[in-house]
Amino acid sequence: MLDPLKTQSYDYSLPKELIATHPVEPADAARLLVYDRKTNTITHTTFKHLLEFLPKDLNILLNDTKVIKARIFGQKTTGGKVELLFNKPMPNNTYLCLIGGKVNIGSELLFKHELKATVLEKNRDGSRIVKFYKQNQELDFLELVDILNSIGHLPLPPYMNREDEKSDETHYQTLFAKNYGAVAAPTASLHFTPELFEQLKQQHHVDYLTLHVGAGTFKPVEAEAILDHPMHSEYYEVSSDAKAMIDSQKPLLAVGTTVTRTIEYYFRTSQELGECDLFLNTENKPLRVNHLLTNFHLPKSTLIMLIASFVGLEKTLELYNLAIEEKYRFYSYGDGMLIL
Repeated sequence: MLDPLKTQSYDYSLPKELIATHPVEPADAARLLVYDRKTNTITHTTFKHLLEFLPKDLNILLNDTKVIKARIFGQKTTGGKVELLFNKPMPNNTYLCLIGGKVNIGSELLFKHELKATVLEKNRDGSRIVKFYKQNQELDFLELVDILNSIGHLPLPPYMNREDEKSDETHYQTLFAKNYGAVAAPTASLHFTPELFEQLKQQHHVDYLTLHVGAGTFKPVEAEAILDHPMHSEYYEVSSDAKAMIDSQKPLLAVGTTVTRTIEYYFRTSQELGECDLFLNTENKPLRVNHLLTNFHLPKSTLIMLIASFVGLEKTLELYNLAIEEKYRFYSYGDGMLIL
């Protein structure tokens, strides 16, 4: 018996060959599964035909975050190698990072371009609070991003099981990426070609908000009961134009789970910026987003639970199992799903 409050209910078996390690080209050749909740019908098409399925009187919101080359390699002052993944800025020029291996509080880490990191704190989840310096001057966020983008690597999701390549610098950013701060791309938007995106803007009112996707987006739910999961938080900003769109009565299409969570968090709190830690699930359903364009997500993740908040657990598993039967490609570089 499936229980939407039990993590195990969101498990499914995915053949390894269906994990997309590279995108299809052109981007809008990706497949698209369209599920219409009103008619309970499923259509198999491609992303190129997206506009044929969108309701006419529809506002659309996208996430304009930009992925940082957040993965850097260096060494400890004791000589051992170290890998650091920048996650997000914290107050007073401190930064939340994930560091591989044993690194104690007070440790100093050395990187290219005279970049140095000092470990200040270790959190219960294993992450660290770090300060970065260059020539003994502590670095603010924009200074740090410049250096990371010079010496770092794009932090491709671990399930791709490969190193980043030059082509990822284009493929793993959206066409409209603007504000640096993410360590993962808002992947539902990666399917747009310039031509398709122009057509979208001609036919619909399109605007942007910002949510800087953090490493926590890939963290599986480990609690047996989903509501016991400590939800990660990510910095967001809702522009005045996006705010007006959300505050209006017009139907909304959220392009991606990050956009969905930001819209719903703002709608509940009226806060235009801050930390979003909203966990959408079958007990906490969307109140403002009418339609969702998304990719296929990891089993037992908060993202597949978000899908269930739109269509229910049983329908979610039905759609995912159908996508597996039809050999859709899964995860960040994979195919898409439109929920109407």
